[in-house]
Amino acid sequence: MSAPHVGPGRPWRPPGPQGLRRFTTARRPREEKCELCGAHLGGERHRHLVDTEKRALVCACGPCSQLLDRSGGPNGRFRAVPGRYLSDPGHQLDDTAWELLRIPVGVAFFLRNSALDRLVALYPSPAGATESELEPSSWQTVLEGTDLGALLEPDVEALLLRRHGGRTECYLVPIDICYELVGRMRLRWQGFDGGAEARADLDAFFAHVRGAAREVQGSRS
Repeated sequence: MSAPHVGPGRPWRPPGPQGLRRFTTARRPREEKCELCGAHLGGERHRHLVDTEKRALVCACGPCSQLLDRSGGPNGRFRAVPGRYLSDPGHQLDDTAWELLRIPVGVAFFLRNSALDRLVALYPSPAGATESELEPSSWQTVLEGTDLGALLEPDVEALLLRRHGGRTECYLVPIDICYELVGRMRLRWQGFDGGAEARADLDAFFAHVRGAAREVQGSRS
């Protein structure tokens, strides 16, 4: 991972910090609660919802998630984050495509923001999730370079790319794990290049993604 460089991008700090603070600060021993109804989650694995008005993640219990999720519908404020992981080994995102993205580190994720009605490119940095301002042609390069672009669900999923060892990995993942990655890198980054601990954590993170992902049907050869 190369050294972080915040400009010309800017830190991306969505409103509603409770949903993201769990990814960007050390955990304190406490019982997590549903941020919508206050129900205790009891340490159980729980769903996240995206508040599309505030552009924030919120922790939700099962009943709130089912009640408020508007996935598949045109109305409503909340969307549940799905759990699918897809890979596209046949993608065509090479060195030339990566250079067009103007991403100063080796990891980036792209989401379609319905409130802004456009794609957003973000990358982890010591300042948090930082936005890279791209030309429309660069967006098109990403979308046309992988079959995953057509499958991307707005607000709740992201295209996650890693340029490493002379190749680019390309995945479709839940948006909450992208912010988890941002928080992990922010906590562990040291020195000019992130340091050995951050690199090891990044390797472990992508090993998990790689193991969870299934190849998209119809992936190009």
